[in-house]
Amino acid sequence: MFTAITHSQIYVLDQDEAIDFYVGKLGLEVNTDADLGIMRWLTVSVPGHPDREILLERPGPPRLSEETAEQVRELLTKGATGGYLIFGTDDCRKTYETLKAKGVEFTEEPTERPYGIDCALRDPFGNSIRFTQPKA
Repeated sequence: MFTAITHSQIYVLDQDEAIDFYVGKLGLEVNTDADLGIMRWLTVSVPGHPDREILLERPGPPRLSEETAEQVRELLTKGATGGYLIFGTDDCRKTYETLKAKGVEFTEEPTERPYGIDCALRDPFGNSIRFTQPKA
């Protein structure tokens, strides 16, 4: 049946600000940035892995009515409907220090877990992000 997950989606309030954060701070790459007329299709991916894209979608038409989109934007701003991303890293503490130096605000510092070391942050829109260094 299925052979891969190719795209995941999270909502962002401002796609240019999303590029600043996801590319400028987290180090992802823009994979696609296309004006489809009805919406801007903006995806990012981990460098070297263009086969797995994250759609940074602004809530609105054509998927949502303007009324529903406004409700989603309000909830997103409150952190109530944000998405969730988990990235892998070879060195959680080093990645944490690198991102912290770039001004990324964390909600949880690197912590030893049964499965490895991980930490948590939120993007500027309320989406939760974790990155994990698997246990050796």
